[in-house]
Amino acid sequence: MEIKKFVQLIVLLTFSHQLLAQKEAYQKEMYLKGVDTLNYRIMYPKDFSAEKEYPIVFFLHGAGERGSDNEKQLVHGSALFLKEENLNKFPAIIVFPQCPTEDYWSNAKVNRKKRPVSFKYKNRKKPTEALGLVMDLVNETIEKPYVKKDQVYVMGLSMGGMGTFEMLYRKPNIFAAAIPICGGGDPKGTKEYAAKVPLWIFHGAKDDVVSPHLSIKMADKIIENGGHPNLTIYSDANHNSWDAAFAETELLTWLFSNKLKQ
Repeated sequence: MEIKKFVQLIVLLTFSHQLLAQKEAYQKEMYLKGVDTLNYRIMYPKDFSAEKEYPIVFFLHGAGERGSDNEKQLVHGSALFLKEENLNKFPAIIVFPQCPTEDYWSNAKVNRKKRPVSFKYKNRKKPTEALGLVMDLVNETIEKPYVKKDQVYVMGLSMGGMGTFEMLYRKPNIFAAAIPICGGGDPKGTKEYAAKVPLWIFHGAKDDVVSPHLSIKMADKIIENGGHPNLTIYSDANHNSWDAAFAETELLTWLFSNKLKQ
């Protein structure tokens, strides 16, 4: 019993250390537009210099990480970019915006009374306030002289995966590649970006929150519209397919190998 408690303590201390490292590495920032505010965290590469140029990744979190603390959005994904090997191999600027509790990254009607949850996407209407602010943040940030405009990326999980698909629809000429995880979107909107943006789409076959059929439909329509996406379905994964996706050894190699098509 004492050994078990000791192991639990070690795990807790390790997790606490990881959280502290994340909070220290990702600086707290706020994007202001009029009376609207978007919280976000940003991590700069090692030995950052404004005289150099770097790729930039915008990461959209899931519905469970919404809030106003400017911390919860780091729960999933931030550790991936903090790995020493990735810091050294892929020097990049990483941005984690936080969606307010009452908002959503994607303009969608969400019915949580069903399992899996049902979504009716409304891409053709204006974006949600939260996604609109992220789009403005993207526009402003990529104009910085130290950002490589041909290496701007977007990725996200669950609600953030949906936001990723919608971002591509609304800004098809900005992103060099995208990684939507356990998300979904409007298949009709894929014609705007299918042939322009490389994608690696992930989902769990056992996902009982967001149906894997949503990602499959998106991939199918992207192919129909001239795209060539990677599609990975994990046979044993439920909604947390991001764990398996982040464990893909070639994930970041693939992401940063893509440059914006001229």
